[in-house]
Amino acid sequence: MRYYARKIGFYLVALWAAVTLNFFIPRMMPGNPVDILMAKLQQRGGTVDPSVRRSYELLLGADRSDSLARQYLSYLGNLLHGDFGVSVSSYPAKVSDVIGQSLPWTIVLIGLATLVSFVLGLVLGTLVGWKRGSWLDSIIPSTTVLAAVPYFWLALILAALLSSTLHWFPLLGGYDVSLSMGWNWSFISSAVSHGILPALTIVISSVGGWLLGMRNMMVSTAAEDYILTARAKGLRNSRIMIRYAARNAALPSVAGFATSLGFVVSGSVMTEQVFSYPGIGGRLLQAVENNDYALMQGIFLVITVAVLGANLLVDLLYGLIDPRTRASN
Repeated sequence: MRYYARKIGFYLVALWAAVTLNFFIPRMMPGNPVDILMAKLQQRGGTVDPSVRRSYELLLGADRSDSLARQYLSYLGNLLHGDFGVSVSSYPAKVSDVIGQSLPWTIVLIGLATLVSFVLGLVLGTLVGWKRGSWLDSIIPSTTVLAAVPYFWLALILAALLSSTLHWFPLLGGYDVSLSMGWNWSFISSAVSHGILPALTIVISSVGGWLLGMRNMMVSTAAEDYILTARAKGLRNSRIMIRYAARNAALPSVAGFATSLGFVVSGSVMTEQVFSYPGIGGRLLQAVENNDYALMQGIFLVITVAVLGANLLVDLLYGLIDPRTRASN
C-alpha cells in the first residue's frame, strides 16, 4: 500500500508542477491576446477605447493589475471548476468547447493508428525475431528507413501518390463538408475514408520502432533456458513462440505502448496540418499563431494529464505484475 501511495503522491506533485508551469510560461511570452482582439475589432470598424480594452482584459483573464499570486489562485480556482477561459482565436467560444470539438478526432485517428502500428509491429517483430537469419530479416532495414522519414515528408509523398495521382482517398479535411455531422452511415463512411491517409502515414512511420524492439527482445528471450526446456519437452514450435517467448518478450513493448497512449492526445501536429485534419494538433498550431494563451494552456493541460495518467497506470500495473518492483521501492 505504501508503494501505491508513494506513486500517487509523486504524480500529484508532478501534476501541480505542470499546472504551475502552464500558468507562468504563457505570461513570460511576448505579445498580449487583448491586443489581438483589439486589432481585430479595429479592422472591423468597431470602437476601440479604454473601457472596451478593460472589458476584454476581464473577459480573458488578462487583467495584470492584480498581483501574480492572486492571478495564480484565480487560475487554480477556475481549473477546479473546469473553466479554461475564452479562446481568442475562436472568439467567443470557450476553450473547453474548442478542445471538446477537436479532441475526439485526434483520439480516434491517432489512437487507432497507434494501436494498429503496435499490433503490426509486435506480430512482425515476433516472426522476425523467432526466425532470425531468414529472409524476414530483410524487412527491418526498410521499416527502419521509413521510421526515420519525418511525418510531414511521408505525408506529402502519400498525399501526392494515393490522393492526387491515383485518387484513392480524399486529400483534405476530416469528412465531406456537404454532409451533416451525426451517427449515420454517410457521415461515418466519409470520416473513415478521410482518415485512412493520415492514419496510414502514422502507421508506416511508427511500425518500424515497435518491430525492432520486439525483434530484439525475441532474440534475447529465445536464448533463455525455459525456451530450451520447452523444446526438449517436444512442444510445438508455434506454441513455444507464442505462449513462452512472445508473452515475455512483449512486456517492455506493452509498457511503451501504455506510455505512448498518453501522447495520443497531443496528436501528430504536422500530419494533421498536412491533411487539414480537424484534430487537437491543428488547434494547438492555431493557438500559437494567434497568441491564444488560454487555448494553449487548456491543450497543454489536457496533454499533461493524459501523459501523467498513462505513466501512473503503467507504474501501478508494474507493481501489480512484478512484486519485485514494490519490494525495491
